[in-house]
Amino acid sequence: MCKKILVMRYRFIGDTLLTVPFLRNLKDAYPDAQIDMLVAPVSGEIIEKCPYVDNFIYFDTTKKHRYENKEDAEKKDFWSYVKLLKNNHYDKAYVLKRSFSSAFLAFAAGIKERVGFNTEMRGFLLTKRVPYVENRHEIECFLDVLRADGIEPKDNYLENWVEVKELEGVKEVLQEEYFVNFDNNQPKVIVHATSGNRKKEWPKQRWAEIVKWLSDEKGVQVLFNGTKNDSQTYEEIMSYIDNNGENLKVPPVNVCGKFSLRETLAFTKLCDLIVGCDSGNLHIAASVETPVIGIYGPMNTEKWCAFESDAVVIKTNLPCQPCGLKTPCSRNYRCINDITVERVRDEIEAKLNNFI
Repeated sequence: MCKKILVMRYRFIGDTLLTVPFLRNLKDAYPDAQIDMLVAPVSGEIIEKCPYVDNFIYFDTTKKHRYENKEDAEKKDFWSYVKLLKNNHYDKAYVLKRSFSSAFLAFAAGIKERVGFNTEMRGFLLTKRVPYVENRHEIECFLDVLRADGIEPKDNYLENWVEVKELEGVKEVLQEEYFVNFDNNQPKVIVHATSGNRKKEWPKQRWAEIVKWLSDEKGVQVLFNGTKNDSQTYEEIMSYIDNNGENLKVPPVNVCGKFSLRETLAFTKLCDLIVGCDSGNLHIAASVETPVIGIYGPMNTEKWCAFESDAVVIKTNLPCQPCGLKTPCSRNYRCINDITVERVRDEIEAKLNNFI
């Protein structure tokens, strides 16, 4: 019987969130085990209230990724984590990250049982190898790891945990600093135009048309959220609107860089709808049951769409889809650029009808 289990899925907000059904079913199978999780320093915050994990271990060796940098955090080398994990004496590791290095980390740490995907020629480092299915949602792929280890999952729903004080704190900031009124029935819609990979982003001019329509014709309070660096994208979007949008009926609110990841979770839960391109923010919304409209291009929506029963997936159907950005594009990313403003607007209209 396992007494100490390590789950490894570090880096990327969306991927980290999608481990929650796996963690819930793992805890159900091993209710008395200590379950620790190796996560990245930023994205790990998104599930830090998860009741299915006893301890989070923050894996931080690089500054490479755009959304994972914590400037004030001490970077450690790979071997320091090998030593740390070895000293923790884990009985089993579930290696949900698909990289060679993650499997080698579990192997080098001397963890006796190592269960993970048979990817990147790393199978010899694992004691139980699991096929990775490309056209299967990532949540189900994670659950396949449990199935391969003899555990049949009971459910697959996504969830998250937001404390009342987090909601109240974010609401107070929005009301007092940005004059967002929560005492009326005006819909609050997040427009999320950025992604970890620019090639997944819908053209800014089209976002500008959506923002203008939402504000002037629908009377919706549009909100922009993201990192401090994302703010420039929204400034560019507003530059396509006359007078930089100063004459809009309901001026959009830009809170980029204002909220932490935990606060972003609360912020998203407070809103009525998110419309955005393929990014972790759509998974955040799905985890707190905020309705999602996702605009997708080169990535596989069977695998990466928001895991929400009524989430809207807007995509084209070109023969080259999905490429997963693994090959150079000779079609100028028509997969994302061919999606029209009218199509996005129609989907938003249908969602707005639910709460106007």
